[in-house]
Formats: sequence, C-alpha cells, structure tokens
Amino acid sequence: MNKKIRLLTVLFLVLYFAAEPAFALPEGLTIPGVDLTVTPADGPEEVVDSVKLLVLITILSLAPAFLMMMTSFVRIVIVLSFVRTSLGTQQIPPNQVILGLALFLTFFVMYPVYQEVDARAVKPYLSGTVSQEEALELGAQPVKQFMLKQTREKDLALFINIAGVDRPRNRDEVPFRAVVPAFMISELKTAFQMGFMLFVPFLVIDMVVASILMSMGMFMLPPVMIALPFKILLFLLVDGWYLVVKSLVESF
Repeated sequence: MNKKIRLLTVLFLVLYFAAEPAFALPEGLTIPGVDLTVTPADGPEEVVDSVKLLVLITILSLAPAFLMMMTSFVRIVIVLSFVRTSLGTQQIPPNQVILGLALFLTFFVMYPVYQEVDARAVKPYLSGTVSQEEALELGAQPVKQFMLKQTREKDLALFINIAGVDRPRNRDEVPFRAVVPAFMISELKTAFQMGFMLFVPFLVIDMVVASILMSMGMFMLPPVMIALPFKILLFLLVDGWYLVVKSLVESF
C-alpha cells in the first residue's frame, strides 16, 4: 500500500512539473495588483464627494425595495401568485417566470410615470438647469401622484394620524413618508380582493369533484388530482392569462 502511495506521489510530481510550462505566463505579461488604501482628505469637499458616493451605492442596493414599495409590483406579483395557488399547480409556473412577468408588467404600467420623471427631473438635472434637491423634489411628484391615485383615504388618514402631522388641505400636501406605507397596505387589500375573485370558480370545481367522488365511494382517491385537469381546462377555455393581465393593467 505504501509503495502505491509513493508511486502516485511521484507520478503527480512528474505531471505537475511537466505541465507547469503550459500554464506559465507569456514573457512581458504581468498580473496587475489591486490595492485599497485609505488616505487623509485634503479638504471637506473630498469628504462630501465620498459620502455622496456611499449614499448612491446604498440607494442602488435598496432599488429592489423601492421597486416593491412605490410601484405596481406589489399588486401584480401577489395576484399572479394567487393564480398559481388557485390552480393548484404547485410550482408551475415557477417563481422566476412569475417574477419576470410581474417585472415586465410593472415596467409597462409605470412607463408613463418614468417618462414624466425623466422629463421633469432627470433631463433638467443633467443639463444643469436645476439643482440636485430640486430634481429630487420634481422627480418625486409623479411617483407620489401615482401612489395617491391607488391609495384609499382611510389608509392615508391612518398614517397621517399616527405621524401626528397637521391635516393636509389637499393631497399634494400629504408627506411622502405617509404616502408610501398607505399605498402598500392599499395595494395589499386590492390584491387580496382580486385573489379572492380568482379562487371562487376553482373552489366550485373542487367542491363538485369532491362531492362526485364521495357519492361514488372513492374515498381514497385525492379530489385535487381529479380536479386539477378540469381547472386547467377551464382556465384555458376562458383565456385566463389574458383576463388576469388585462384586469391587472386596467386596474391602475
């Protein structure tokens, strides 16, 4: 056994030294080194620029959360998930497909808002006609108006009362920090209402199939297995995906 180990070791060394020239770097080619250093700033301007860069990176990392909170993504992805659950198809369509469809529908619904933000804030800021603070304020207005159109007054009043701010005279004076959570809970309620309407026809099919199986004495046969093809057939006959997407887009 020791002889075999020594023999394998010798063979490995021979192969290593034989193959080493093939992996050698060409002459004149060097691997660049990466060095991260922290140097003292010459003035407060450099510190401010570094802080701005750090804030920008932080905002980019929170972009998915902003997408969920201030756009139509919440309602769309919840309703699509309800469709899959009501059909009982488990992981079909998969999560990647549902998230991808929800993202594309979100871009489609929010495109007019993005155009308005680009025209009112992004382009003037890039051309230097407005400052950064003015661009943020101008760009937030179209997004705020979109959220207010989908927010119930009851939900909006809840967060205004909790925040303890003065009652706004109109919707334009509502603080942004109260609009975002009110918009989210309004979207959750709307999505669950649409999900309930999706469940009703499939629930009827489950009840009919279960009653037929019980009357036939087939207690050991799962009703879900028999009802699944009928639910898929019904969904295809009424062109379910068309109706769901049409209802989602038109609801905004």
